[in-house]
Amino acid sequence: MLYSRLSVVWKYNNLLKELVIRDIKVRYRKSVLGLLWTLLYPLLTMIITTIVFSSLFHTLPHYSVYFLSGSILFSFHTEATTSGAMSIVSNAGLLKKIYIPKYLFPLSRVLSSLVNLAFAFVALLLVMLATGAPFQPTLLLSFIPVLYLIIFTTGISLSLSALTVYFRDVNSLYGVIALLWTYMTPIFYPISIIQDKYSWIYEWNPMYYYIDYLRSLILEGVMPGMVPNLICLLCGIVSLSIGWLIFNRTQNRFVLYM
Repeated sequence: MLYSRLSVVWKYNNLLKELVIRDIKVRYRKSVLGLLWTLLYPLLTMIITTIVFSSLFHTLPHYSVYFLSGSILFSFHTEATTSGAMSIVSNAGLLKKIYIPKYLFPLSRVLSSLVNLAFAFVALLLVMLATGAPFQPTLLLSFIPVLYLIIFTTGISLSLSALTVYFRDVNSLYGVIALLWTYMTPIFYPISIIQDKYSWIYEWNPMYYYIDYLRSLILEGVMPGMVPNLICLLCGIVSLSIGWLIFNRTQNRFVLYM
């Protein structure tokens, strides 16, 4: 089953590429700076956050890098899932006219957000250079947590895109959940400030493990062991399995609700 679906994705790889390009063009249409915003936005966010919180968390070495490494991963996830939720509904006209494998639409949103993440990584490297943060050899392994996160994010995007077809309120509800999720994830604060009785806030939060993985590589120069790798992979597999199950069981009736 998985092999057959992957072969279909490969068969339509040119179409998928065009969908990704279209998503990026639509996102930055009428924008003077265009894709440059993907570089400027994390830098501006980092500057503002560092000014506000660096005095509170001054014990964290290279706070700006600490914040930005978490922020760019979470922003990728939120952007991909939020836009992915509307990916089927916003392409209703196209789906009614010609046959296109429907899962290409949420997948294209994940990939277009991945392009933004690549630019955000450039911003992260510039901040590391400007602040004198050491470039650890393990920085080259940063693609590993990103791959894990892509799997996890794709699963959620599939679920949301299918559910939004039937219940339009899902998109608005997810916006609230995403905001709450942001504050429950140690992006701009260290987990050391969380009391033990509230440790479940991050222990049951998949995004914490992806962000912590990247920070271990960038800030500590340490490759996480087997347990963090298994947790990240398991969260991704569970998310993708649930997402594919929901999407596959509902996609044949999408047209009736659009």
